[in-house]
Amino acid sequence: MEETLILTALAFLLPAGITMVAAASSTEKEAKDTALMGLLAIPLAVIAYALVGFGLQFGGLGVVSNLPGAESLLREWSPLDVAWGPGWGIIGMGGFGVLGGNFGRDLVSLFLFQAALVATATAIPLLSLAKRLNFPLLLLISFLTGGLLYPLFGNWVWGGGWLSQLGKNTGLGHGFIDFAGSGTVHLLGAGVALAGILIFGTRLKRRRRPVAPPPVHLPLLALLGTFLLLIGWLGVALGNPLLDDMLPFAQVALNLMLSASGGLLVAAIYSWFTTRAPDALISLRGGVAGLVAASASFPFVSPWASLLMGGIAGLLLPLTVYLVEVRLRLDDLTAVVGMHAVPAVWGLLALGLFADGRSGVGWNRVGIGDYLGVSGQGVSGFFVVPGFQPGPNQLYAQLVGLGALILLMGVVWLAFRGLDRLRTLWPRAE
Repeated sequence: MEETLILTALAFLLPAGITMVAAASSTEKEAKDTALMGLLAIPLAVIAYALVGFGLQFGGLGVVSNLPGAESLLREWSPLDVAWGPGWGIIGMGGFGVLGGNFGRDLVSLFLFQAALVATATAIPLLSLAKRLNFPLLLLISFLTGGLLYPLFGNWVWGGGWLSQLGKNTGLGHGFIDFAGSGTVHLLGAGVALAGILIFGTRLKRRRRPVAPPPVHLPLLALLGTFLLLIGWLGVALGNPLLDDMLPFAQVALNLMLSASGGLLVAAIYSWFTTRAPDALISLRGGVAGLVAASASFPFVSPWASLLMGGIAGLLLPLTVYLVEVRLRLDDLTAVVGMHAVPAVWGLLALGLFADGRSGVGWNRVGIGDYLGVSGQGVSGFFVVPGFQPGPNQLYAQLVGLGALILLMGVVWLAFRGLDRLRTLWPRAE
């Protein structure tokens, strides 16, 4: 329990690190707003999550988990008849007693760990939209993200909801898998941010290169923020109270380091190749993109696959920044699309390709005896180790989960269109 709490404390370095990297790409005038939003994301998200979010996400946890105390969380709503099976849950309907002190230490530990993730998911859009919106609307977006969107998708993935049960109910691999939040944290947060950029943002002037960041406080802030993220990611990858003790935690840490190294190095080489000098901010953002990409699959893939995932994410980062800022002329100076959204999409799909079958036996209660006719085979994609059977079903499950998240972000975009009409009620102070 003590180790879990220490790792949870490290996980709270994620919103701090993301804030520093975002501030490194802000002007001095905007940096104070960026820093403030990164700080406020933590209490805003935690309060919203405590009030309603935890219950919406884990109200039915006892149906799928043996975590001590989870036996009291057995209320999971489904729109389908029970004849379809119990694994089509949409939202939890119990466990709203966080503020009342009604939970034992294991559920409190789970809440604290998830609070670090919901704070990160909330910080991503707040940092991106800080200079576009006034405080009341930012407050509303933070409560929407931390109290509804993250818990809803988190229920589908980690709370026993329908995406995690695709393997049992439809035979799609081991169900949708997102080990450390590529989609549930980073793509969700980036999706909210992108919806805000499209609705609330202004088009940039035509230019041949991406917007140059301010030169004063950048390198040290971005460097420190990236190191904080690296340490915080270790807490996220290793500190989840719901994890099975049989997972290869040493390999998880190794894959984490390799994905960050691959992303940073490839981004640095690309910037050197295009500008004749490695760019610090692009390189560090590439390292973060590598971590985002590999987060879905840390324990399920070989080290070479994590390095490859990170490297491809590092290459996609500058290409995406150029596409978004130069070709599409969207004002995305914190690079949420290139650093969070695109790497997350790649990482979720890459799990369906590179899961090698050695880990994840019985994940989401699939393949407890054998999987694909092989005893001891775990989560498997196309490139499995000798002796295991490859298959496309895990990739199909990942595609279903990705599609569900994209549809959810489409609903957010529609909601923001209505919210845009409220902006005139609270003119932003300059």
